[in-house]
Amino acid sequence: MKTVFTIIILISNLMLFSQTQDVTGNYKLSIESTDGNTFLYELNLSQDGAFSFHYYSNIKHGIPPEVNKYGKGNWTIEKDVISFFSDKQKDIDEKYILDFTNSKARFITKSPKNKTDQVIKTRLQFLKSDISWMARIEMLKI
Repeated sequence: MKTVFTIIILISNLMLFSQTQDVTGNYKLSIESTDGNTFLYELNLSQDGAFSFHYYSNIKHGIPPEVNKYGKGNWTIEKDVISFFSDKQKDIDEKYILDFTNSKARFITKSPKNKTDQVIKTRLQFLKSDISWMARIEMLKI
């Protein structure tokens, strides 16, 4: 009986420590250049596995100067790597033109094992994407 009880305790502790941090929420990157150009990236990861993305740029001498692009779809996570999928029939239309299929991002956060005073901001770093300007974008959790 002691053995069974000990095994149950060990298994429950392993399950408690193996849970990953909550990646759901809002992520944002805002860039303003010295010449007045603005770039804004916003990503929302919902608990139901859906995501929405908004890109905004205001380039003073651009044609057109203001651009809004949107994307949506579903996401999954495995070992701190988030994979994005967009269904061409359901998620892509006149407004939502960005196809995030084949996009992957790493979820970066401070490890619970790290007991130092080091500040590590929770963020997503895109590792690869078929959307060329999304590769290497790093968005902070807000």
